[in-house]
Amino acid sequence: MTFNMTKAEREAFLGEAHIGVLSIPEDGKGPLSSPVWYDYEAGGDLWFLTQSTARKGRLVSEGGRVSLLVQTSTSPYKYVSIEGPVSSIVPSDLLGDLQPMAQRYLGEQAGKDYAAGAAENYAKGNSIKVFIRPERWLTVDYAKRA
Repeated sequence: MTFNMTKAEREAFLGEAHIGVLSIPEDGKGPLSSPVWYDYEAGGDLWFLTQSTARKGRLVSEGGRVSLLVQTSTSPYKYVSIEGPVSSIVPSDLLGDLQPMAQRYLGEQAGKDYAAGAAENYAKGNSIKVFIRPERWLTVDYAKRA
């Protein structure tokens, strides 16, 4: 019996709002692993937001490959892990990127409040939107047990 997800199942799961754990290689050390909010639409690149001056932002700007693990924390357990290259990094927009992302995870009003609280940080111009192209997938869905 296989617990692997189909392509449609894994893309639908990844498209849901879960906290992801991003892992980025770092020379001379273990990979940096960090929780992230992310967004994904089936067939496209996954993206998340960070600061270019943060350790995570500096490491992804060096290019290369990263991995992201997304999982449920309740039974029946499911997870999707992707690996792929950083395909693009662009400046992030407070209202166009951060506010919708915060609303995805926190709800409409709490997301607006979160974005408003980040306005000063966004004014510094260090906010970036990082895209990852999923190339390798690992999946498990224990709901597929008979």
